[in-house]
Amino acid sequence: MKREHKVQWTDALSFTATTPEGHSVALDGDKASGMSPMDMLLLGTAACASIDLVMILRKSRQDVTDARVEVGGTRREEMPRYFTDIEMHFVVEGIAVKDTAVERAIGLAMEKYCSASAQMAALADIRTSYEIIEVGQP
Repeated sequence: MKREHKVQWTDALSFTATTPEGHSVALDGDKASGMSPMDMLLLGTAACASIDLVMILRKSRQDVTDARVEVGGTRREEMPRYFTDIEMHFVVEGIAVKDTAVERAIGLAMEKYCSASAQMAALADIRTSYEIIEVGQP
């Protein structure tokens, strides 16, 4: 296993995480200079599912103009304080986007393609919902 990712302590409880491609993000246990690692974990899961959602909808020839996910989670009180419940609400904007296509895309993203949600589902109950916002012709 190659160890190409790096997390460097910068100050107090602050760290800079860097990928092999050189992308970096600030992480902070106190949330003073960056998001917490648990926030990053939750947002990374939401981003993973959203990427798959958009890819699947595009392949289904849905005219999607915007997509986002609102995500929240509950962590257990005892240590380790991992997520036990996660809610993701997907909002898809587009022209004549079909309910069935969005339902299918979310199902495939969460159950087949998104590695992060599969990892999180090992310890957390993940619930999803969605809405479609119709926009006018471009």
